[in-house]
Amino acid sequence: MRLNAYLARAGIASRRAADELIKAGRVTVNGETGQLNTFVEASDRVEVDDEVVSAQRLAYVLLHKPAATVTTARDPQGRPTVVELVAVPERVVPVGRLDADTTGALLLTNDGPLAHRLAHPRYGVEKVYDADVEGEPTDASLRALAEGVELEDGVTAPATVRRLAPSRVELTLHEGRNRQVRRMLEAVGHPVRRLHRSVYAGLTLEGLEPGAWRELEPSEVKRLTLLPEPKPGR
Repeated sequence: MRLNAYLARAGIASRRAADELIKAGRVTVNGETGQLNTFVEASDRVEVDDEVVSAQRLAYVLLHKPAATVTTARDPQGRPTVVELVAVPERVVPVGRLDADTTGALLLTNDGPLAHRLAHPRYGVEKVYDADVEGEPTDASLRALAEGVELEDGVTAPATVRRLAPSRVELTLHEGRNRQVRRMLEAVGHPVRRLHRSVYAGLTLEGLEPGAWRELEPSEVKRLTLLPEPKPGR
């Protein structure tokens, strides 16, 4: 794997911070100064500041994100982060983002290629949201959400929409735009009061209370790695 990815897997730093370590000449591979385009094999000896480092095992964690936590590794404002809730020895980071007040299913991992694939819009990973909204959406509003609504960054892709209660709807999306569900519901005149992601890439929160987490089963990891390739032109 590329050197910066190896350092990230070793828990040394994020890929971006690892690039800075490499450019500063603080990383060697088999005694030679590493470069940004250096690739590391399993038998190579990697050192940072003369200390040997090794890649950690791949870890995959499903968290029931509680409200008032931010989806990041560290927060300059000192707010609680999702990473602080997960007690695994590996350095894991969240896949995608949920707003601070949005609750629900969040995946964290140190598997960079898989995280990139899950977060990339072209793979259309399924996400299911339950939203309590202001007012009572009409059938016409639900049809508009299902068919696509105009946002400042373009029309949304078709979605599956279900009414759960007079002021509660379920949306199943295959996009991942910033604050998309909130913006979609605001666009049809029903701002969100509470938002919860119940399913992410087929992973549900069964048995997990808010703030609780579990590592994925090998079968779940395998299913994520076998997600179908996107159709041409997507």
